[in-house]
Amino acid sequence: MAKLSVGDGAPDFEGPWTGEGDFRLSSRRGNWVVLAFYPGDESMICTRQLCEYRDNAESLERLDAEIVGISPQGVDSHASFVANHGLRIPLVADKGAEIARSYGIMAGPRLRRAIFIVDPEGRIAHRDVKRLGLSFTDSDGIAEALAAARAAVGPA
Repeated sequence: MAKLSVGDGAPDFEGPWTGEGDFRLSSRRGNWVVLAFYPGDESMICTRQLCEYRDNAESLERLDAEIVGISPQGVDSHASFVANHGLRIPLVADKGAEIARSYGIMAGPRLRRAIFIVDPEGRIAHRDVKRLGLSFTDSDGIAEALAAARAAVGPA
């Protein structure tokens, strides 16, 4: 798929996750959703990223947005990752990287680290795709991006 831009409709997807049942993006309409794509469970930078979200869970919870992690590993790997590090955001299994492909963030066989914020209407309100996987958007960066996205939409 071509690169998604702010204002484009967010590709819908459904998949298993560490929450109840399956995660389906379209069932979150009416709410802000932050999709945090990361390359792999238990890798050094990904662990640092998800643990940073864990350590700042209270400030993330105040954002009034659902935050989910997405990577190509299966639910068993995700469940182990959550248990090993006490993670507090649910993780969606993107086996085969179909979700990542639909968001245009594959670099050959590798998923690029990315943050997409989806507005209550199901449109991309923010897009941040890292060229290299050595850095990530931290909790403060998510809060700033969400505030800017909300301001751009205006009052409800």
